[in-house]
Formats: sequence, C-alpha cells, structure tokens
Amino acid sequence: MERGEKRLTANDKGLVRDSWERLGKNKLPHGTVMFARLFELDPELLKLFHYNTAFTSAQECLSSPEFIDHISKVMLVIDAAVSHLDDLQSLAEYLVNLGRKHQAVGVKTQSFNAVGESLLYMLERSLGPGYSTELRDAWVTLYAIVVETMSSGWTENGENKSG
Repeated sequence: MERGEKRLTANDKGLVRDSWERLGKNKLPHGTVMFARLFELDPELLKLFHYNTAFTSAQECLSSPEFIDHISKVMLVIDAAVSHLDDLQSLAEYLVNLGRKHQAVGVKTQSFNAVGESLLYMLERSLGPGYSTELRDAWVTLYAIVVETMSSGWTENGENKSG
C-alpha cells in the first residue's frame, strides 16, 4: 500500500485521543499488559531483550528495570503519535530511525503484527465496555500508519517490507 492511502478521519482521531486519555496518566501498567500479551503471542521475541542477563521467563523480563524503561519508551512513542494525529508526517523521520534501531537489534517486520494485536488486546482489556469496533478500527488505522513509516527504514536497508 502506498504511503498516504491510510487516513484517519476526524472521528477516528477523536476516538483515539479520547481512549488514550481514558487510560490515565500512568501508562506503564497498560504497557506491561501489552508486552505480556506480546510474549504470549510470540515467545521468541523474549530473546531480543537481553540486558545484563538472559531472562528465563516473560515475567522476569517484564519486571526488570531495563525492560520497564523500554515499556515506558514504547508508551511515549504511542503518546507522541496520539499527540500528533493532525500531523503524523512530523514524526516520520523519528519513526523511520526507530524502525532502523529495531531492525539493528533483530526485530523482523512481521513482528509488528503481534505488537499490533497486543496493543489492541491492551486497549480492549483496559477500556472494557468503552472498547468498540469503531474504536478498534481507528487504532488499527493509526497503527498501520506508524508501522508503515517505521518499516520504510527496513526497505531502505534492503529488507523486503513483507518480511
């Protein structure tokens, strides 16, 4: 899909902003739910997170100070995307570089599918009855735009975007 084909409507933007705000100021618990789900969906990703030690379980990784810092950074990236819904292009260079960093540590573009599913899982769990098909679709569109931009770093480095 060509860049720019995915569009967020004004209603999508409102849904995304409102739902993100409903998660509250402290996003760390929500990020922990997201990454716990990610490791359930793709346990092999746990191997990418080795700081001073290799983790023997997802729980061990999720509770390490280094990984808690990683979760915080991921939540800040989502926060930046939500804050820039009217001008996502302003984040393009940052997201392309973030994609390159992920490639450098061994992340494959197909892993973004599991991350997206984990994000939706977290939103559904955290928002409860406030989670709707319309809200899900808005987040799917936003996530697709972010992933497409991050993945362009792979394309520039020679990996085919589809995996």
